[in-house]
Amino acid sequence: MALKYTIQDQKDFYFVTFTVVDWIDIFTRDSYREIFINSVKYCQANKGLLVGAWVIMTNHVHMIIGTDGQNKLQDIIRDLKSYTSRHIRLEIENSNYESRKEWMLRRFGNAGIYNSNNKDFQLWIQDNHPIQLSSGERMQQRIKYIHNNPVRAGFVCEAEHWKYSSAHDYSGGTQGLLDLVMMF
Repeated sequence: MALKYTIQDQKDFYFVTFTVVDWIDIFTRDSYREIFINSVKYCQANKGLLVGAWVIMTNHVHMIIGTDGQNKLQDIIRDLKSYTSRHIRLEIENSNYESRKEWMLRRFGNAGIYNSNNKDFQLWIQDNHPIQLSSGERMQQRIKYIHNNPVRAGFVCEAEHWKYSSAHDYSGGTQGLLDLVMMF
């Protein structure tokens, strides 16, 4: 992996993307989004995860994150992805309403078999391309990019109308679903 895409300074915030294998639209159901959000909340409360901005799209998540120093950011990311993968898998397996159940389990199963880092299941692609955000200008550009994702996708007309995002917090509205470190 290139040094450009590694976490070098634990004191900085990073723009990261968690992408579902094969760009499968897993986050179309609230139950899967709730698993992700609850895992982030756990990492905030127990591992020192700091969240500056975020958005959950149908097949990927963008975040600006850092750490308070309790744990290394790469370790928090690993734990977050591992936990959400296991619990989303269980949710799919136990679902009575998931119409794509067999298809998704087969796709995630195939991805896991062909990746030596996994045994039999893979929800997330391995990489998350952490980009260090050491300047205010770069931070603002990434926050705008994150918040406008649902607008560009045609899900909402205004970024702050997307429930699964920090755009509402940044627009001066009431607190959203996650605690934030406001970046500006």
